[in-house]
Amino acid sequence: MNKLDKQYQELLMTILEYGVEKKDRTGTGTKSIFGYSIRHKMRDGFPLLTTKKMAIKSLMTELKWFLKGDTNIRYLVENNCKIWNGDAYKNYKLMNLLATDVDYVSMEEFIENIKTDDSFADLYGELGPVYGKQWKKWDKYDHQLTDKEGFPNVKSSVDQIRNLIEQVKDNPDSRRLMVNAWNPGDIDKMVLPPCHYGFQVYTRELNLDERIDIYNEGVNPMSRSNDYFHEHMDVYGIPRREISLMWNQRSVDTFLGLPFNIASYAMLLEIIADEVGMVPGDLIGNLGDVHLYNNHIEQAKEQIKRKPFKLPKIHLIEQDILNGEFDYKIINYESHPTIKAPLSN
Repeated sequence: MNKLDKQYQELLMTILEYGVEKKDRTGTGTKSIFGYSIRHKMRDGFPLLTTKKMAIKSLMTELKWFLKGDTNIRYLVENNCKIWNGDAYKNYKLMNLLATDVDYVSMEEFIENIKTDDSFADLYGELGPVYGKQWKKWDKYDHQLTDKEGFPNVKSSVDQIRNLIEQVKDNPDSRRLMVNAWNPGDIDKMVLPPCHYGFQVYTRELNLDERIDIYNEGVNPMSRSNDYFHEHMDVYGIPRREISLMWNQRSVDTFLGLPFNIASYAMLLEIIADEVGMVPGDLIGNLGDVHLYNNHIEQAKEQIKRKPFKLPKIHLIEQDILNGEFDYKIINYESHPTIKAPLSN
């Protein structure tokens, strides 16, 4: 049974029934609730919604962009990922708001210029210190070395992803296995503050029955000692530990954004698990202001009516998490058609 789509449909119904009307920065208006959680066991399938077709390549491209530490949309544009186009175009207009000699280009021309004009892309494709900057290059100052006014003057950076991987390998039971994207000192420099502002991982040892389930051989563990069978599982490369991931999100565009967030963090969990030699466990989302834009209401009602299909599987072909590269194959993804809805930027 596909519990993920059911959870998502229940969330849509909850917002429609109990959501309150709220204004928002886009001027669209929303129905909103505060506080909700989603939980998915990765062994039940890869969490791509089946009640509407998902743009898999776009969400995977954005995740690679984060992991590369990139903050310019050129990489996204070159890979036909449109997620941040509206924010970049809006920022382009704001940057020229007071200029009297600027003829604004259209969105289509803007994107073409990002692709073909290096100087234009450097100036207008930059989104500020958004996710990739915080994940991979969080600013750090050496407080032992100061300038003549007494302020820290030696700056380096923290690669939170690298640190996380090293910490999981060295101390898997630590409660400090976290990555944070909410940097108060950088918020005003970002075109959009982080909606999903941090994540934490948690690992535990698998018991013998769980390892045998993964191996799927049907061996009876009662006939010999647990140590014998654990060693047998080791020979076949069955991990001894499971790793789970929980992300926190302050603002949740439930119809367009949340399905991407779920699948993106699921993919991140798959990659981290592969890097540290563990099995992906649970994926948990803690959601703050959970809303439906008023121009997504009818689309949500349509999606609620649809019967979910079985979740697909994913095969991670290869990955290089520290350089933002991975390859994958989605297996047996069956879905209902796309439901179109306008973006609210």
